[in-house]
Amino acid sequence: MKTTAIVLAAGQGKRMGSKVAKQYLLLKGRPVLYYTLKAFEDSLIDSVILVTKEGEEEYCRKEMVEAYGFQKVTAIVPGGRERYHSVFFGLKAISQYIPECEYVFIHDGARPFVTNEMIVRAYEEVKRSKACVVGMPVKDTIKIADEDGYAKTTPKRSRVWAVQTPQVFSFSFIMEAYEQLMKNEGSLREKGIAITDDAMVVETFTEKKVKLVEGSYQNIKITTPEDLKIAEAFL
Repeated sequence: MKTTAIVLAAGQGKRMGSKVAKQYLLLKGRPVLYYTLKAFEDSLIDSVILVTKEGEEEYCRKEMVEAYGFQKVTAIVPGGRERYHSVFFGLKAISQYIPECEYVFIHDGARPFVTNEMIVRAYEEVKRSKACVVGMPVKDTIKIADEDGYAKTTPKRSRVWAVQTPQVFSFSFIMEAYEQLMKNEGSLREKGIAITDDAMVVETFTEKKVKLVEGSYQNIKITTPEDLKIAEAFL
């Protein structure tokens, strides 16, 4: 069964406050993106589609793929305005370069601590359910706020998960859901609905339930300067 990872590395990282995109910041002398690609290189994944900011394709090819000898990166393609555009371009690249792909792992390039164990757990689940995402139950008590900023409800902490990536799907299934998203993105925008992850695409355009799979509390997304310090401690 052919598996492909779409690694998203097209973000600008505005919250990092750096001129360098977060996926290229150095951790112990190597770019954040290196650790992400290395995890998939050493896993059961057969191939990788790397989605970069438009104009950075050649830089990634030379400074990431060739410099570190990654063999599984099949294509490097430019991303789009929103995260979901970048995912869609990655899915189209799979259709073009890896038509035999059966399962796709969609992962944030700025999550360098994805592990082989996590990938295996998600792979075993996606073969059963066609749609799963990794995440962890939250540690803090969560409050749902009303429109005026007052606490309205308190959901049971055991039922609230912080969702991570990879988010893993049957390729044909997620491709069809994304095609529906692209046809309807204008109406969603008019309704003020923002698509923030791949599971939400499935929830919005299909009747399929998305299974939650255990990730790791270390599987952080590097977004702020504080995250970099935490990541260095993990390494």
